[in-house]
Amino acid sequence: MLLSLETLFGYHLDAKDDRIGRCKDFMFDDRDWVVRYMVANTHRWLPGGRDVLISPISMGHPYEQEKAIAVKLDVDQIKNSPLLEDNQPISREYESRLFRHYGYGFYWMGAGLWGTYPHPGALVDSRALDMEEGLADEKQYHLRSVQEIDGYIVQAQDDGCGHVADLLVDDRSWAIRYVVVNLRNWLPGGPNVVLPREVIKEISWPQQHVEVNLSADQVKDAVQYEPEQLADPNYENKLQTAFR
Repeated sequence: MLLSLETLFGYHLDAKDDRIGRCKDFMFDDRDWVVRYMVANTHRWLPGGRDVLISPISMGHPYEQEKAIAVKLDVDQIKNSPLLEDNQPISREYESRLFRHYGYGFYWMGAGLWGTYPHPGALVDSRALDMEEGLADEKQYHLRSVQEIDGYIVQAQDDGCGHVADLLVDDRSWAIRYVVVNLRNWLPGGPNVVLPREVIKEISWPQQHVEVNLSADQVKDAVQYEPEQLADPNYENKLQTAFR
């Protein structure tokens, strides 16, 4: 099943023993195209409230009717998590401390999307190994804000043709499968369309655009976005086969 990240912003976050905040943002890996963290705003709910990172390892399935996401942690665990510095890139050293705090296995150790596994939940029972590889210092930061990419220009091979409106993720792996593109800047009154992640050639963070390996006409003719159909396997099959 597909989830719209845009619709999850503002959802309540319910820990095991109390409500702890709202969903503020998501951080995704721009190499592997997978959501690594939800950014939770706890300012109104916890003493000395702040923004905290919550891994999909700890997240349940969103409840659309209640506008809430279950978090498989208690309030004290979240309150005592390592301090996240404002406006600073998330380092591997910080991630190591965060994962040790929760006792989770390192997602970056292994060839899978989540360590050696395809889904984050498998790391709950994995030991966070104290190995030099797990603490390797990365010279580049690859965790990016979903809120930041919202509105980026979509650059086709022959023209700019819209802007990023949403990202759609697999509800088990949290891998980003599709990008929703708003065409109104290029086609007045045009619909939102869905592009598979595989057609994206590059994200230019300095220039704030997303380059795709498609012509502007191919983008225009892509499958229209129908958010009410995200749970329908037939709709997802339509998305999967659109550019094959």
